[in-house]
Amino acid sequence: MKPSRQLPLLLFLLKAVSSYLLASRAYELHRDEYLYLNYGQHLAWGYLEVPPLTALQSWVTLALGGGWFWVKFWPVLWGSLTVYLVARAVQRLGGGAWAVLVAGLCYLVSAYARLNFLFQPNSFEVFAFTLACYLLICYQQEARPRYLYALGVGLGLALLNKYSALFFIAALGVGLLLTPARRVLATRAFWLSAALGLALWLPNLLWQLRHGIPFRHHMQLLHDTQLVNVSVADFWQDQLVTCLPALWLWVPGLLALLLSQALRPYRAVGLIYCGGLLILTVLHGKSYYALGYYPILFAAGAVWWEMQLSRWPRTGRVLRPLLLLLPLAVSVPVYPLLFTLNPPARMIEVGKRYRSMGVLRWEDGQDHPLPQDYADMLGWQEMADKTWQAYQALPAATRARTLILTANYGQAGAINYFNRHRDLPAAHSFNGSYLFWFPDSTARSWQHIMIVDDEPDESLNARFQQVHRAGEVQNPYAREKGTLITVGSGPDQAILQQINQEHRQALAQWGKF
Repeated sequence: MKPSRQLPLLLFLLKAVSSYLLASRAYELHRDEYLYLNYGQHLAWGYLEVPPLTALQSWVTLALGGGWFWVKFWPVLWGSLTVYLVARAVQRLGGGAWAVLVAGLCYLVSAYARLNFLFQPNSFEVFAFTLACYLLICYQQEARPRYLYALGVGLGLALLNKYSALFFIAALGVGLLLTPARRVLATRAFWLSAALGLALWLPNLLWQLRHGIPFRHHMQLLHDTQLVNVSVADFWQDQLVTCLPALWLWVPGLLALLLSQALRPYRAVGLIYCGGLLILTVLHGKSYYALGYYPILFAAGAVWWEMQLSRWPRTGRVLRPLLLLLPLAVSVPVYPLLFTLNPPARMIEVGKRYRSMGVLRWEDGQDHPLPQDYADMLGWQEMADKTWQAYQALPAATRARTLILTANYGQAGAINYFNRHRDLPAAHSFNGSYLFWFPDSTARSWQHIMIVDDEPDESLNARFQQVHRAGEVQNPYAREKGTLITVGSGPDQAILQQINQEHRQALAQWGKF
């Protein structure tokens, strides 16, 4: 008899509903989300940060009004589908209802609770990697070509989502070559699947080649500014902490896939984890890059535990309910860090308990009242509204000839998002993909330059006939607190040429544009 899909569907719904209910609306969107939403207004086959799949989601979101619910819809959807796949994988591996619940709960209370709340490419990546492993399990049980075709589509979309999918594909190749699953390489369906995945990725691949592979510059920037600071010890320490509520589950799951006789047919899945984590270790990848490799281990671990407990019925009757409660008990103390349950004022008080864990330490190396991610979700609408008010105060005759120039993509994205229904020129930046969207009009047409910057350059004031401070972000909890909105009217040729030169130089660093 086929296992019931009601329990996996229940976990799907629980994930979807809880993601919305456990979020305080005192917070706005995250800095990165504003950038990705701006993609939806500039559809293309490539961007400087990530491939175009996120842009398509952004376009749909904006077409539906762009409200908070629809922005969060995508990460919540991919997270809910992932927990559904984990539950189905348990059933595929022979697990019962208890194993399904254990694996599902561990997913719900691990780092994915935070990950699946932010509109970023990461949630789809976790879903895509989990789907690939699930389909590999299905194919090992039933060698049907449809599973391989679905695998090709899934990995093709994963490549359209994030380039780190290349590491997963490399690990998948290693897993296949080192196990009897290599037989699939001799099938026509496998190569058709590979061709299908490549065809999906091809437009973005051609975009990269046509523009001199800007991905290389992006990786170099990441290495020089962030990855160089990631040590092997810290990376592996984070692997233990990130999914701490499920540590007792995924470690046996990995060992069972690699060593146990019962799960031996699926050893390639365990080797995918080993290969993927080895690549990330060598490349000094960030800790969260590995999150896509764990959900399938939850499924294997739950099945292994159920098999062990079935051998000791009396012990099992005691341990089963205790193990169900274990992930909840471990995660309750850190719930305020997994969900935006508490508004900022309350979170400042709660956050003091976690100071020793380093969660209040920002990129500047200093402790702050709020975790950086929380502070990155505040002050944006205030900034956007004050930018709009400053624009409205300009003379009507010359107002339209205003350049809004911001210091970073978060500022530009937030101004564009909150003013999307207002007659305001788009905000621009020399940061990331905003380099593509810089206005084509000649510099001489600008009568006003509105500068939004947390560290304004006072020496530029001499380049304008008139300068005044039009606003300042005052939200005491925001990371952008103190960001100034400065309006310069009557810019001279020197600053107009400087802006054009900085734009050309910044864009040239990325490739052929």
